[in-house]
Amino acid sequence: MTTTIQTIEQEVLRIGKQAKEAAHALSRLGEEEKNRILLSMADEIDARKDDLQTANSSDLTAGREAGLSAALLDRLELTDARVRSMSDGIREIVTLPDPVGDVLRAWARPNGLEIEKVRVPIGVIGIIYESRPNVTADAAALCFKASNAVILRGGKEARHSNHAIAETLKEGGSRAGLPTHAVQLIGTTDRDAVRVLVQMTDFVDIIIPRGGEGLIRAVAEMSHVPVIKHYKGVCHTYVDASADLDMALIVCENAKVQRPGVCNAMETMLVHEAVAKDFLPRISERLLSQGVELRGDKASRRIVPQMNPAVDEDWEEEYLDLILAVRVVPDIDAAIEHINTFGSHHSDAIVAGENTVQDAFCRQVDSATVYVNASTRFTDGAEFGMGAEIGISTDKLHARGPMGLEELTTYKFVINGDGQIKQ
Repeated sequence: MTTTIQTIEQEVLRIGKQAKEAAHALSRLGEEEKNRILLSMADEIDARKDDLQTANSSDLTAGREAGLSAALLDRLELTDARVRSMSDGIREIVTLPDPVGDVLRAWARPNGLEIEKVRVPIGVIGIIYESRPNVTADAAALCFKASNAVILRGGKEARHSNHAIAETLKEGGSRAGLPTHAVQLIGTTDRDAVRVLVQMTDFVDIIIPRGGEGLIRAVAEMSHVPVIKHYKGVCHTYVDASADLDMALIVCENAKVQRPGVCNAMETMLVHEAVAKDFLPRISERLLSQGVELRGDKASRRIVPQMNPAVDEDWEEEYLDLILAVRVVPDIDAAIEHINTFGSHHSDAIVAGENTVQDAFCRQVDSATVYVNASTRFTDGAEFGMGAEIGISTDKLHARGPMGLEELTTYKFVINGDGQIKQ
């Protein structure tokens, strides 16, 4: 057992050292060179579609034998459309502006020094993810476009698929000049590999976990490297007394049922007591007809008796299912307090007509994204016009909300002088 752990440590440390060296080589590449490499990666994915699906079939077979649910098998499967989506996604990244080298601010000092704040790559990024093999391509391409070396560690369910995709990216990229070890995949699915990866402070600059709350908490707790994370998406929609109730019906229905199993779906609906008797029967009829289980507080159930009683745990639950917690509140202050107390600081919305109410919600709700008269389902890099995303952060340091290319950079100060010295 000790020998096995030592072997894993040696292998992951070797990968880390190689990634650090690759990061230096990546810093020399310009936008045109990176785009040429990315296009070669995309072409290689198209050319090797059959090989990728053969590897994926091995994972699907193993998954069925292991008793994976239909939902997990669906996430795992690489259909023709999903393979094409991987290559199309890389080509879309090619069209995005390269953030590296952007001057964020420039100014001159009285002594003649000229100072620039310039975007630069983070360096080496570790991505830890679960069952979706397409993350291998998305994460590698995004990190590379921002001139970062990437270390990928996927879940055991997609082991063969992840390996095939990573090798395809490396082979296609190498033909166009991809630096050696710029994209690396940790082959073992042993958990000790994750422990070593997240504690390699000499070689890894940032860890980004993608997956369920359990994975993200485990990574954050054991990591010595900074982690960008979101634990869960407990998203709210508050319907104010000033709301257009027809609009509120559409927004709330979409936020709950359009795709309930994702992190930006509504999990709790708050309704102002002044409109609850009018609004709750109407929205409940819509949601119940689509199979949504409603769990309401006493005030809500007095209006809609079909609701099940809500318990304390419901207010902070991420259902990822056709279940919705419902609460009647006396005013916007109570709605804001509820969201800031029980929410996960991910995505929260208000439906309201009064500007003062809208402004108060946007100022006081402590979330990465706040919406006025729109569904929370838009929290996504592509929907924000950022192209592909590496994930959604609920942290406050470095990145918050959907993370695209800019969020995969940091900055440094470049100072130009003509002989100035400190007196």
